[in-house]
Amino acid sequence: MTTDNASESLRHQLLIAMPGMDDSRFAHTVTYICDHSADGAMGLVINQPLDTELDDLLEQLGFALEPSRRDYPVLSGGPVQPERGFVLHRRGPRWSHTIDLGGDIALTASRDVLEAMAAGQGPTEGLVLLGYAGWGPGQLERELADNAWLTVPASSAILFDIPFEERARAAASQLGIDLNLLPTGAGHA
Repeated sequence: MTTDNASESLRHQLLIAMPGMDDSRFAHTVTYICDHSADGAMGLVINQPLDTELDDLLEQLGFALEPSRRDYPVLSGGPVQPERGFVLHRRGPRWSHTIDLGGDIALTASRDVLEAMAAGQGPTEGLVLLGYAGWGPGQLERELADNAWLTVPASSAILFDIPFEERARAAASQLGIDLNLLPTGAGHA
């Protein structure tokens, strides 16, 4: 997907699910938007950790694990293609399928980044995500018009430094909003 009109794109933004989110798969989530255009949108949920350990995942993929490697959290990136993996990380070294997304954030979806992670040579900070969130043409725009999401600019602090359970609150606080004070039903004035 490519962005046709950068001024209307939500790329490098966070979507915060409103308290009344109808879709239980996205209730209480924060989603980083990787791409958004007239063709649709793709994002990664950044606050739903899985019970899966990275060591187990890397061993299943046949990688030898070096004792000096960093540990990276494994999250559910969304309900679409949960067998597909992504590494959302700070910009730095590049692998065969690394794309810069905005600010100091990059995305890699190639096996070589996992090999580097197993060897202790991966990104300095990153999230391993299984699956992604996807929207067809106009779908995300309709959900925004229906007050399903709040949007805020993404920050690497929210992506990498803030505990998962605090990410929605931290993102909403950028707008001066306390999510606990919002009603669960959506409405239009």
